[in-house]
Amino acid sequence: MKGLISIGSLGRDDLEALVRRSIEFRSRLDGHEPDGNELAGRAVANLFFEPSTRTRLSFHLAARRLGAIVLPYDPATSSSAKGESLRDTILTVAAVGADVMVVRHSRNGVPEEIAGWSDRPVVNAGDGTNEHPTQALLDAVTIKKRFGRLDGLRMAIVGDIAHSRVANSLMKAMPTLGVDLTLVGPSNWLPADTTAPTTDAIDDVLAGVDVLYLLRVQTERGGEITERFVSEFGIDRSRAGRLRGEAVVMHPGPINRGVEISEEVADGPRSLILEQVANGVPSRMAVLEAILVPG
Repeated sequence: MKGLISIGSLGRDDLEALVRRSIEFRSRLDGHEPDGNELAGRAVANLFFEPSTRTRLSFHLAARRLGAIVLPYDPATSSSAKGESLRDTILTVAAVGADVMVVRHSRNGVPEEIAGWSDRPVVNAGDGTNEHPTQALLDAVTIKKRFGRLDGLRMAIVGDIAHSRVANSLMKAMPTLGVDLTLVGPSNWLPADTTAPTTDAIDDVLAGVDVLYLLRVQTERGGEITERFVSEFGIDRSRAGRLRGEAVVMHPGPINRGVEISEEVADGPRSLILEQVANGVPSRMAVLEAILVPG
């Protein structure tokens, strides 16, 4: 694997291999085994030009768990604050000796742009409203661990789909893995160019899904929280009660309690939200290993 800009670049065999390896790493972590040395002597540069908690921490820990050196980066204390261009920053990081660059940026297409500036592989840690491939991978891992399979499951993605990079990656990854998708949200937030079924009536889909995947309203990208949205698409105890027996609720975080999800559901027995967070480290370990230890 020469990098991971889009989850759509991976076929089913490659995706399934990453899911399996992620689960192996999760078992290693759960067993409190010593950190590995798969990436001993390799340097991972975490270039986060946009705020992040889960993704940044998990990439950092993933690299350390594999024995890599982590090169931290903070735009506020770097030469970017002095006017250095993004391209010059990237060339500097490559020249310092980074073996792979993990990039998060608020503008669509930046990871792909960066990949064209140096010969170092790039991992997209989220770019604007475009994609978030490792989130889709860890979500697949979470679902596989819970149900023992992915093929034939039914998932509804609910909320601010128009502004969600997570949704864009899920819409590529889940059908590749055999998951049936339905997109649910206000009509102006539903994509017009999708092959997945769409609906603005959430109550019509609750009883038929295995995974209810909720999205935060992206106010920083043009989404607006309204009382109507909360009333028509928020998942509270009543709506969660209409889900089938084994159905689960997921959310990429950060969650807005009382908006897309209530306290009771976020902390309830159906919620896999913290499992998703826990699977972030092993999933990103699998990606870094696949890039830096090919074959």
